[in-house]
Amino acid sequence: MGSSEERIVAVIMVGGPTKGTRFRPLSLNTPKPLIPLAGMPMVHHPLSACRSIPNLAQIYLIGFYEDREFAMYVSSISHELRVPVRYLKEEKPHGSAGGLYSFRDYIMEDNPSHIFLLNCDVCCSFPLPEMLEAHKTYGGMGTMLVIKVSAELASQFGELVADPVTKELLHYTEKPETFVSDLINCGVYIFTPDIFTAIQDAFIQRKDRANLRRMTSFEALQSATKALPADYVRLDQDILSPLAGKKELYTYETRDFWEQIKTPGMSLKCSELYLSQYRHTSPHLLARSNGTKGATIIGDVYIHPSAKVHPSAKIGPNVSISANARIGAGVRLISCIILDDVEIKENAEVIHSIVGWKSSIGKWSRVQGEGDYNAKLGITILGEAVGVEDEVVVINSIVLPNKTLNVSVQEEIIL
Repeated sequence: MGSSEERIVAVIMVGGPTKGTRFRPLSLNTPKPLIPLAGMPMVHHPLSACRSIPNLAQIYLIGFYEDREFAMYVSSISHELRVPVRYLKEEKPHGSAGGLYSFRDYIMEDNPSHIFLLNCDVCCSFPLPEMLEAHKTYGGMGTMLVIKVSAELASQFGELVADPVTKELLHYTEKPETFVSDLINCGVYIFTPDIFTAIQDAFIQRKDRANLRRMTSFEALQSATKALPADYVRLDQDILSPLAGKKELYTYETRDFWEQIKTPGMSLKCSELYLSQYRHTSPHLLARSNGTKGATIIGDVYIHPSAKVHPSAKIGPNVSISANARIGAGVRLISCIILDDVEIKENAEVIHSIVGWKSSIGKWSRVQGEGDYNAKLGITILGEAVGVEDEVVVINSIVLPNKTLNVSVQEEIIL
């Protein structure tokens, strides 16, 4: 098949309500993939990266959210990217590989030569065309994006050993207890359709193992609580680990940025990474100081066209301001995400914080976190429709939706 005829499909795993509890209170009313980073929904970043894939026929989002939660976004992004985007709802958990397999008929509709698989909660530069070229050179069934990290960090992820010359995946282990390697799995893959055969084989092996073990009814009852369903296949433990060292899987190392977006604190860090990436990919999205008329802009800042920002405000670095926000006179914003319909009144300060939809911050108030993206209270988060009254200070705290604060708080979770 000539390269001009090949068709490629991309699949983005968006997860769903079965997980995402660490993203509360932001994810209480909005699916985690639609929470904005650098002014765009989290899922928008991997989606728009797919635009650079040659001969892209279709993009599928797979998750557990209700169809209606994604309907508007899917229709607008399909129009914007000029590529069909479709949301497929999983009815029950099948595992990362089993979920892909359960929709194989849709994915294979366009008879693709390659399938990209991306995780929505990954923040990186998504070097997809480069991965595709490398994958074709290697000639295996799949290629995974990998990155070098510190030994302390590595144990939190899938660690792997690759041949330094051929880049073949030789060994893979998910979150090992002892150090294996400083190379980790980034959660971005490209496969040939042979991946479906590999998943099918994993199903069969699981059934065989279950049948081989003849147990007493008591043992069966005990193991049933631990055993995974027969149609549940995990990409890492059930596919990557067994196929390592069999000349089927290869690695492509990125030397760019990479993070996993597990918590709101990390989303603030990833917003910063994407804002700095805009300098190279989408400079038109970044705000600029507009001479004598506009607000003072420092570093990388995104301001939605519908937001109103007073000329005396000082904004940045690492700030994104969403639709219909109103930023008053003398306001200072540093390292924060301001969501839709927020009002920040005169001379208020917001630093290392995320301010939820429809919230308001009073005059001379301060909402601040210490800026430790990994700590539970390292940034301050205001849920939806939180009111902070005039001259109130909120430090290193999480405030659930629809609360009004008329006294200052520090290091508190306000339920």
